[in-house]
Amino acid sequence: MKSPPGEHAGTLRVISSSAEETQRLGFEIGRFLSSQERVRTVLLYGDLGAGKTALVKGIARSFGIPDRDVGSASFLIVAEYETQPTLYHIDLYRLETEAEVESLGLWEYFGGPGMAVVEWAERLAEVPEPALRVRITHRDDDVREIVIEGMPGQWVFPEEE
Repeated sequence: MKSPPGEHAGTLRVISSSAEETQRLGFEIGRFLSSQERVRTVLLYGDLGAGKTALVKGIARSFGIPDRDVGSASFLIVAEYETQPTLYHIDLYRLETEAEVESLGLWEYFGGPGMAVVEWAERLAEVPEPALRVRITHRDDDVREIVIEGMPGQWVFPEEE
């Protein structure tokens, strides 16, 4: 996994060459966010198959949740994991209208003591703040470009040794 030099403050651009690398990035994001108190919402943007669920699996692993217990929450919409802090995996894929999204009462998951990770965040009418925005773009075969905006502090993704 590579992150090109010269990124703007608070923005990190990473090239992932596999689902495993994307999960590892998710793990590091989850580990960092659970160690601080300011940002408790992660908004994931990207087309179908871009790697959003792989990133969620990595975040969940940082909370001690096995990969097998994390899937697309499309049929549940909200999956709640009793971790410390509580992890909420929210998947808005099946929702088509702003009214459907608003009727869910999702705001109770944002800004509280738990960590909310939202797939298909582009379906939110309003974006909770503060939030980490992660845009995943499928480039080629297993290659993804992942742009992370809003990371608090001086977080830098650790390169593999």
